[in-house]
Amino acid sequence: MVNWDLISIVIFYSLLLIIFFKYREKFTVQGKIFVLYKTKLGLKWMDKLAEKFPRFLKLLSSIGVVIGFAGMAFILYTLIKETLKLLFIPGTPPAIAPVLPGIDIPGAPDLSFWHWVITIFIAAAIHEFSHGVVARLHKVKVKSSGFAFLGPILAAFVEPEEKELSKRSNWKQMSVFAAGPFSNILLGIFILLLSGFIFSPILNSIYDGQGIIVNELVEDYPIASLDIQVPFTITQINGEDTLEVIEFFDVTSKLIPGQEVILTTDQGEYAVTPVGNPDNESVAFFGVSGLEFKNELKENYTFLEPFRGTIAWFELLFLWLFLINIGIGLFNLLPLGPVDGGRMFYALSLAVFKDEKKANKALGTASLLCLGLIIINFIPWITKLLTWIWSGIVLLIALL
Repeated sequence: MVNWDLISIVIFYSLLLIIFFKYREKFTVQGKIFVLYKTKLGLKWMDKLAEKFPRFLKLLSSIGVVIGFAGMAFILYTLIKETLKLLFIPGTPPAIAPVLPGIDIPGAPDLSFWHWVITIFIAAAIHEFSHGVVARLHKVKVKSSGFAFLGPILAAFVEPEEKELSKRSNWKQMSVFAAGPFSNILLGIFILLLSGFIFSPILNSIYDGQGIIVNELVEDYPIASLDIQVPFTITQINGEDTLEVIEFFDVTSKLIPGQEVILTTDQGEYAVTPVGNPDNESVAFFGVSGLEFKNELKENYTFLEPFRGTIAWFELLFLWLFLINIGIGLFNLLPLGPVDGGRMFYALSLAVFKDEKKANKALGTASLLCLGLIIINFIPWITKLLTWIWSGIVLLIALL
């Protein structure tokens, strides 16, 4: 089978390398791995928006600061809680995952290369554009914008005049820093509403549900102990149909931990006793992930059969746009030195302590905490990478 992702990666990065070497003088390389291509793209639009909607943008940017600190508290609390579970509860997946093509993230569908490129480009562009708009709202000069690459990782940037920004009030600085993550969260919410109120009803009108496909099992949880092969499709729970998404969540929401349940699947019937969900002991949990919703076109819409692949591709695109925007928005709110949350935290610390040394110490402490949590959550992924590399070396030695 042709690996289109691999072919796309080779072509995409080959073209980027050709462009880089052909126009080398237009690129700036920092630290040998961070490549910047500076432009004036979007700067006029930033000025126009800031001039045309100043009151609305001031209100929105102020809301962004409040939401930003709420998001900071939420992501930090979640990261600490999930890291403790990772350390002390066997089978707990890491709270952070590298969102890259080919990486198997529990509970999420496969991420293709082009879904990754498109979603990262959109998320990065709106993130940086929002920084620029709020900077111009507060009369801070934006020197340039452009695209960047941290090794193979795509990025975007705007370059405000830091000296001018540092002279603005702490609140205005925080509004500039919060603008990027806040815009990603807003876009994620917009996509969720768009999917829930427009796309999902349209899809439900043309498809008939055929059940819930389970692609992964969580170790040490009830279904993992059954003699069942993944993927399998659940069509009934305790005799009630679960062919549609709403039916599935309606039935599972009524289940009680410790009470035996009969699952009807495409591989037969199974008796299983759910346990309490690790996040909420009152909610029944089977230990399944990687769920897909199996469907087929209704009789009146069979003419759409040639386009099923295209429809599914756009469904995944919207799902990843939601997941990646929310993920980027929340991750950037961590009180970690170089990211937006770190700069917000420093500005707040400076406003509270009125002392740069104390503000730097507070940021340093928060950054060390965040960095430690991130490293702990990345250890399983690094272990998988090293295992994969080692297996490749062993295979190469065997072939030689």
